Amino acid sequence: MDLSHVTARQRAYFRSGATLPLPARRRALEALLRGLADREDALLAALEADLGKPPMEGYMTELGLVREELRFHLKHLARWARPLRVPTPLAHFPARSTVRPEPYGSVLILSPWNYPVQLSLMPLIGALSAGNCAVLKPSAYAPACSRALAELIGQCLPLELAAVVEGGRAENQVLLDLPFDYIFFTGSPSVGRFVMERAAARLTPVTLELGGKSPVIVAGDADLPLAARRILFGKLLNAGQTCVAPDYVLAQRDVLPELIRLLQKELAGQLGEDPLSCPGYPRIVNAAHLRRLEGLLEGCQVLCGGQTGGGRMAPALVLPSSPDAPVMREEIFGPILPLLPFDTLEEAISFVQDRPRSLALYLFTKSRSVEREVLARIPFGGGCVNDTVVHLSTPYLPFGGVGASGMGSYHGRASFETFSHTKSILDKGGWPDLPIRYRPYAPWKEKLLRKFLL
Repeated sequence: MDLSHVTARQRAYFRSGATLPLPARRRALEALLRGLADREDALLAALEADLGKPPMEGYMTELGLVREELRFHLKHLARWARPLRVPTPLAHFPARSTVRPEPYGSVLILSPWNYPVQLSLMPLIGALSAGNCAVLKPSAYAPACSRALAELIGQCLPLELAAVVEGGRAENQVLLDLPFDYIFFTGSPSVGRFVMERAAARLTPVTLELGGKSPVIVAGDADLPLAARRILFGKLLNAGQTCVAPDYVLAQRDVLPELIRLLQKELAGQLGEDPLSCPGYPRIVNAAHLRRLEGLLEGCQVLCGGQTGGGRMAPALVLPSSPDAPVMREEIFGPILPLLPFDTLEEAISFVQDRPRSLALYLFTKSRSVEREVLARIPFGGGCVNDTVVHLSTPYLPFGGVGASGMGSYHGRASFETFSHTKSILDKGGWPDLPIRYRPYAPWKEKLLRKFLL
C-alpha cells in the first residue's frame, strides 16, 4: 500500500466536504455497526488466535463495548454537532456568538495489541462521528486481529474515508512522517513520548492513552469477599494485559491476611487448581513478554502461582521485598499482583502520591469520608469505588490519563470532542458602527471605552 497516496486521497476527500453532512457520518457509523454483526465470529476467532481470549471475554471487553459506543454516537450525534449559541457581551452589540465543532481532517490512530479490536475501533468511531477521515494502524503483535480489522473496514467503508495499514515499526515510521491533522495513540509511555516528539515537528495535536501502575486501596472497613472477587475480575481480564488492570494492592495491615486468603480462594474458584490448563484463561502475548514477567517475580515472596507453560502464567500473588522492588517500579501488564500493607490512610495516600500519576485507581471502603479523602487528594485518570475496570465500559464517562499516564480522553461525547476543533464565531451586525475603537484615539473615546470594558 502506498501510504502517501492513501493519505493524499483522504485529504482530497475531506477537502471536498463529503464527510461533513450528518447523514454521511451516520451512514459510516451504521455500516460499521452492520459490519461488526456480520463479522463477529471472525473477530472473536482472531482474538482467540492472537491472545487466547475466550469468546465471552472477547465480546464483553471488546465487541460489545464497540457496539454500545456506536449506538451511543448514532443516538447523540445530531445534538453534539449542533452549533452552540453562547452569550455576547454588550460591547459587541449587535452580534451573535456561536461555538461550532468541526473535524480536524485526516487523523492517524495507532492502536495496541492487548485489546486490538476495542482500542482500534473506539477511537475510529469518534473520528468518523466528528467528520474526519482516518488511517488506522493496528499492532503487528496481534496479526490475526490486524487482518480481521483490515477486512472489516475494507468491507464497510471506502478507502478515502477509512483505511487500515498493516505491518510493524517500518509502517509506523512512515505514517509518523506523513502530514496528519491529529494523532491518537494508545500504548506504552516510552512509545508515547516518541510519537509526541514526531508530532511536535509538525505541531500536530495528539491524544496519548498510556498506562502506569494503577493502585488498589483496601481500607479496613471494606467488604473483603467483594473486594477479592472484583480485584481478581480486573486483574484476570486478558491475563492482566490491561492498561487499567489493578497493578498492586495497598491493604490495611490488619485485613491483609484475610484478603490474601480470600484472593487465593477466588483464584481457585475462578480458574481451578491448575490455571494453566483452564481453557478460558488467555495467553501472554509472546515469549519475550513472558520472560519479562518471570523476571519480575525475582525478589518477591510468591504466595501462590507464577508457574508458566503453554504461553501462560498462573496468576501470582506476591509480597515484594521492598516498595522499590522491580515489580513495583514498572507497569506489570501481566497476572502478577503485589500486595503491601499500610497502617494509616495517610500512609496509603502518600505512597500513591509519591509515584507517577496512574491511569486508574480503585478504592474499596464503606466510608464516605475515606472515599472523599482519597478521591480529592490522589490525582489519577479515572477509576472505581468498590469495583475495578468497569468505569471504562460506560460511554457517559470520559476515559483518559493524566501526567505520565496520558493526555486527552475519549468514549462517548468525549470522543466526538477529542476529534473536533472548537471554532468560535462572532457574527457582527453592521449597524450601529460606533467610532470608539477606530483611530485616531482620543480621551473621550477612552472614557467611553472604559465604561464598556470595566
